Amino acid sequence: MHEKTSILFKYNYECDAQIIINQGGTSSGKTYAILQVLFCLAIEMPKQIITVVGQDIPNLKAGALRDALSIQAASDTLKLLIKNYNKTDRIIEFNNESIIEFKSYANGQDAKSGKRDFLFINEANGISWEVYSELALRTRKRIFIDYNPNTGFWVHERLIGKPGVQLFISDHRHNPFTDDATRSKIERLKMEDTELWKVYARGLTGKVSGLVFTNWHVCEHIPPDAKLIAAGLDFGFSNDETGFLLVYKQNGELWVNELIYETGLTNTDLSDKLKSMGMSTSTEIIADSAEPKSIEELRRLGWYINPAKKGPDSIKNAIDILKRYTINVTRSSVNLRKELSKYTWKTDKSGQSLNQPIDAYNHLIDPLRYVALNKLMIKNQKAPRSRLPQQHHPAQNTVAGQMQGML
Repeated sequence: MHEKTSILFKYNYECDAQIIINQGGTSSGKTYAILQVLFCLAIEMPKQIITVVGQDIPNLKAGALRDALSIQAASDTLKLLIKNYNKTDRIIEFNNESIIEFKSYANGQDAKSGKRDFLFINEANGISWEVYSELALRTRKRIFIDYNPNTGFWVHERLIGKPGVQLFISDHRHNPFTDDATRSKIERLKMEDTELWKVYARGLTGKVSGLVFTNWHVCEHIPPDAKLIAAGLDFGFSNDETGFLLVYKQNGELWVNELIYETGLTNTDLSDKLKSMGMSTSTEIIADSAEPKSIEELRRLGWYINPAKKGPDSIKNAIDILKRYTINVTRSSVNLRKELSKYTWKTDKSGQSLNQPIDAYNHLIDPLRYVALNKLMIKNQKAPRSRLPQQHHPAQNTVAGQMQGML
């Protein structure tokens, strides 16, 4: 049924444990492999209810749901066996009356509704123990869990090592479909930060500390009276994402909304995409000054675009500016939220901060910096101080985790 599978598919498919935990680094293919298993289970047994749970709907749409639809589109067999995809309710319906539903739950009380045969908790460190335990109580057969092990959390404290629980640890080396450029980028983390390398290159439980930004919060939407400052743009193509976001200001706080995070975009593609989104050509775009040819090409396509004012200390200056504000990030800005939860300071061999951020996980943070440099750095005027930060993402915690053995 699946033309391409990894060793993780085999491990998860053949495992008979009640709870199967997939702890893995980035690009290990753990989510994709589990979804392939769920498709098999849905087809092999009629009338199965399979629930895939994410932190919120935007995360699901950008991750597990997108992968599931990709798996469906790549298999002629699945196309014959699937009756319908209900886009509104995010339910894949099979001819044998099995379903795979994609859901999120606000709290434990919300999670009490409904029962299921199989449960998949995707990116579990973004979901509370209360929600998980209510869902687990209402799952009849098997539970799959996956996550990047930034820090220890309830999986390590309450599940790993218990009877009926199987742990698989994986990294990009277990995924034969990861390209060489991505592998190199992941392995280069070792030269920047051994904790990040341990987590994202080897799938080991780490202690990701030294986050650059802790002054950010999740918001549902941009206030209607917020003033648009500018758009930020970071160019990418084959291996790096093009990042595009809008930055607003209201009541001395910044409000940020991610619009584009995608590889393979030419400048013409980008222009067409912005037009299709209804972006006004009068909105100023602040872009990476290292790409003057691309900036000029977009100008000729009718866009109001200027280069970022870079200098010897521009990265540090922009960070200093942004840290003076409370930054409100829309819930739909999934990739920006992930970057903010991974963006850390470089450290030396003794673990001391070098006051310079690691050049990774920044394809949306960089355009945010560009806007700060051009539009928020006002002479003789300091930006307002932010309120005390609140933690909205598990990656902002620094609870040490137990290192696990490799597969």
